[in-house]
Amino acid sequence: MQVTELAAEGLKRGFTVVVPAADIAAARDQRLASLAKEIRLPGFRPGKVPAAVVKQRYGASIMGEVLEEQVQSITKTVVDERGLRPAMQPKIELVKFEDGSDLEFKIELEQLPEIPLPDFAAIELEKPVAKVGDDEVMKALEGIASRNRAMEDVTEDRAAAQGDVVVTDFIGRVVVDGVVGEAFQGGTGTDMPVEIGGSGFIPGFAEGLEGIKVGETRHVDVTFPAEYGAAELAGKPAQFELTAKKLQTPVAAAVDEDFAKKLGLESLDELKKRIAESLQGEYDQLSRLNVKRKLLDALAAQASFEVPPSMVDSEFGQIWQRVEADLKEGKLDDEDKGKDEETLKGDYRAIAERRIRLGLLLSEIGRSNNIQVTNEELTRAMRTEASRYPGQERQVLDFFQKNPQAIDNLRAPLFEEKVVDFMLELAKVSEKEVPAGELSAEPAA
Repeated sequence: MQVTELAAEGLKRGFTVVVPAADIAAARDQRLASLAKEIRLPGFRPGKVPAAVVKQRYGASIMGEVLEEQVQSITKTVVDERGLRPAMQPKIELVKFEDGSDLEFKIELEQLPEIPLPDFAAIELEKPVAKVGDDEVMKALEGIASRNRAMEDVTEDRAAAQGDVVVTDFIGRVVVDGVVGEAFQGGTGTDMPVEIGGSGFIPGFAEGLEGIKVGETRHVDVTFPAEYGAAELAGKPAQFELTAKKLQTPVAAAVDEDFAKKLGLESLDELKKRIAESLQGEYDQLSRLNVKRKLLDALAAQASFEVPPSMVDSEFGQIWQRVEADLKEGKLDDEDKGKDEETLKGDYRAIAERRIRLGLLLSEIGRSNNIQVTNEELTRAMRTEASRYPGQERQVLDFFQKNPQAIDNLRAPLFEEKVVDFMLELAKVSEKEVPAGELSAEPAA
């Protein structure tokens, strides 16, 4: 076998490989001889099929298998012997092969760069932290009480106001050229509670009931949203005839010991403690996201090594697919609106390059420090993911077992978090207490 290294350019490497015809023929004949012992053909005893007959029938397919195995094996040898670390799967190009002649093919690849590790002790970070206050616990308590509110009938003779609930019967009719038509399917209801100022209704529907009294009938004009689920109604004007049958007002549950027990807790203090712990967990997560972003920014500022163009192209391709979809749907971020396509591509290619560079750096830090995701950690992650699909947990776990790529998708974020933890332990991290609102306003990593 003859291997010729082509001119190297940056991270790109290329080789031409020539495999003697005799080696190819020997590998083919060996496979044919092995096959001859196994096949059964009419007119021949098992294991006695002449080599010429086996070659005539199976020579072409066997040769294809031999060539594929030779190319894969030799490519691995070329890469391993030179200590190369391909960034992606090497590209193989068949240059020449005819039966009885030498096999010639090219190997092209991009290798991973040399990645200098940063001095973690020289990285200084400020981590914003927030503590849960009594006022925040009380606000959360009030929210829980509001969600567990009871409805109380209004007995006095008054009009419906904001926050009230009107129990109503209604009939909806489509309006065509200013003329009210027949009732449309699904547009009739009885004893439907409608909160004045509440969300989830067609614009104008709930608002049209403000000021109504029990026993009163009103006609409310609305227009269905353009994105309404029923295509035959989307964007069309309609009129609802509504009759108020009852007026109710919400009464928040009293925040006391009985309220805590209704929620399954022993006391009001225990409820407050649970709320405080939950809020603190949210704050701690925001705090970690903040310091993680600062850490990655610090790493990105130090990392200047070349990244494999093919990896950047692949990452950019995935990002740009989402950007194009947002462009078509008019959902671009405010900071991207008004930019032409070339500017957007330049911005997102820079993001793709940053992601690849940081990904390679984190991977190298983990590799060089023997940071690994254990089977127990993966199992916990799979069970957590499965718990998101009640009743289908077994199917989700089976999916992971049968799809290594899905497991890799779980492993990657676990590995990243372990590497981040490792770096934060070595970096100089100081804490600064900030108001919870300021912490929440910090950009997520």
